[in-house]
Amino acid sequence: MSRPLRLLIVEDSENDTLLVVRELEREGYDVAVERVETEEALRAALGGSRWDLVVADYSMPRFSGTRAFRVIKELGLDLPFILVSGTVGEENAVEAMKLGVHDYIMKGNLKRLVPAVERELREAVVRQERKRAQEALAKKVEQLARSNAELERFAHVASHDLKEPLRMVAAYTQLLARRYRGKLDQEADEMIQFAVEGANRVYELIDALLAFSRIDHTWKGLVTVDMEGALARALDDLRLPIQETGAIITNDPLPAALADRIQMEQLLQNLIGNAIKFRGPSPPMIHASAEPRGAEWVFSIRDNGIGIDPRYSERVFIIFQRLHERERYPGTGIGLAISKKIVERHGGRIWVESRAGQGATFYFTIPIQCKGEAPSA
Repeated sequence: MSRPLRLLIVEDSENDTLLVVRELEREGYDVAVERVETEEALRAALGGSRWDLVVADYSMPRFSGTRAFRVIKELGLDLPFILVSGTVGEENAVEAMKLGVHDYIMKGNLKRLVPAVERELREAVVRQERKRAQEALAKKVEQLARSNAELERFAHVASHDLKEPLRMVAAYTQLLARRYRGKLDQEADEMIQFAVEGANRVYELIDALLAFSRIDHTWKGLVTVDMEGALARALDDLRLPIQETGAIITNDPLPAALADRIQMEQLLQNLIGNAIKFRGPSPPMIHASAEPRGAEWVFSIRDNGIGIDPRYSERVFIIFQRLHERERYPGTGIGLAISKKIVERHGGRIWVESRAGQGATFYFTIPIQCKGEAPSA
């Protein structure tokens, strides 16, 4: 059974064209051919019809095979292309390969033509399938990015709009608690207190959700950040809990990193604050360090706190996930989720290594700064 093949041949010789067609027909191809021998004719043929294969003579009086290949690429076409010539020297062959020509055939050895054509046709199918897969993936990524952006906008707007009515609920429940505490029975006092605590907790969750949705909105761009300076500012913000718990924070020399300064300070504050909150019976001992690994800095925050069961080492980074009772460890359960979002916003990774009762070490990576990439901050 013959196989249809739409062949565009760039050739100034009708006899050489017939030789190519006969060789293909001998191997079972039903060839529909058009011959061109100038750039203008090539462009017209490419614009007017669809082709399965282009075969081009290397050298012609008014045109060349390599120029024909360049024209095809300039037009953004991905067509199987084979160069044929009576005399292709090594230097010319290398030039053609550098352009992207996959194969060339000597006119005196056309027996190689059909295997080369079949290989080119197979590779063209593979390229087309890969291109379709890449386009589909790019479309999915774009849809996901758009969906995430819409979700973040919704969270931001919804959280902001919820705060005002919730503020009224909280204010009136607090007013009820002050005005009627002790004037009603004990059960009524407890119900009012539950309402006050519930309103305050929802208010905290909305604030936390707003903070989470603002991560991308507060992005100021990459600058060279002195991480020791960022650590010092984070510790200054944590001065009260450090004093109350007797926490001791030490650090090895920390490098400069290409990052958003405000978000790096927030990241360090979250991780160290987390270590202080989940302390053991002894005063918190927290140590910060960093080391280069390949193309990134690996930062670590090590503590002597209550630790984390390895089963929950991924769950702790999920928004609003809690491993402990609210009464013992208050908070919204969003600090590590924000930390994860900040690190991933910088193209890094974050993880924890720990065992229950044996402290924890949180690691995060930041790409290593190259000189001259960003201004200092």
